[in-house]
Amino acid sequence: MTARVTRRALAIGSLAAGAGLTAVPTTLRAQSWPSGPIRLVVPFAPGGSTDLSARLVADGLAQRLGVPVVVENRPGAGATTGSQMVADAAPDGQTLVMSNIASHAISPALYPNLRYDPVTSFTHIAMVITNPSVWVVHPRSEIANLADLVRAAKARRGGLDMASSGAGSSNHLMLVRFSELAGIEHTHIPFRGAGPAMTAVIASQVPMMSDSLPSAAGHIRQGTVRAIAISSAERHPAFPDVPTFREQGFDLSSTSWFALSGPAGMQPAVVERLHREIMAVIATPESRRRFAEMGGSPGDMTPAEFTAFVASEVARWAPVVRASGATVG
Repeated sequence: MTARVTRRALAIGSLAAGAGLTAVPTTLRAQSWPSGPIRLVVPFAPGGSTDLSARLVADGLAQRLGVPVVVENRPGAGATTGSQMVADAAPDGQTLVMSNIASHAISPALYPNLRYDPVTSFTHIAMVITNPSVWVVHPRSEIANLADLVRAAKARRGGLDMASSGAGSSNHLMLVRFSELAGIEHTHIPFRGAGPAMTAVIASQVPMMSDSLPSAAGHIRQGTVRAIAISSAERHPAFPDVPTFREQGFDLSSTSWFALSGPAGMQPAVVERLHREIMAVIATPESRRRFAEMGGSPGDMTPAEFTAFVASEVARWAPVVRASGATVG
């Protein structure tokens, strides 16, 4: 009997030791993160709001974590190309994505063959910035307001060329919704990011574009483009001279958002650390100043709240996409 008890005790001890050996590496992995440079994928071209927000976060995170945070632009397919890359990556916290309203709220309804689920294929970490959209034209354009825009569209067969950062962006759907409200036609000119689209407007290659305020703000201040409408409910304090859509007779408002997410299955300890560091980055006076200059507001959500928010955004935008008749792929 003694021998059996001893063997049983040894067996229990072995199981306990095995459990301990299993738990220790997990703890060590969380404590040793980050193990090297972090790759932050931006699913749009350089120069847009997603890219600007990512670089602000990357600089702050690099200082706080002591490792390089490398921004990698992977535009394409309404921000889904870069997002899919991160969904397929190892959930070790070394590869992240600047998730946004296009990639995680609108594209799931716009792209019927999308391979990722915007909620379950990712670990949603932190909201970074929210902001309205703004419509801009060349400073010498004859279009000074939305009434002028409607007249110009009606005067041209097939409507006016209207640019955005890409098919499936909130700015694209704003163009669709506005055309429905105004009873006009338009030709959507999608670019691989807000930067290239803005360059085309400045060069008078396209007459106007719908853009997120952070990426357009500097150009508006410099006078290289002129803003004719903003999608906030009230005039923005940073641009008090720009009238809202509602002021101009169109019941249209929209807010874009840019956030940080990683592959599904990331360790909770790493997620908690990342969330804490991001909140610290966007709370600094310098970040607050930059956000104000960009016309955006810093985010304030826990990972659980942000995950629930993404799910609600998917439900919100799906009927809008269906109503627009827009589809890609």
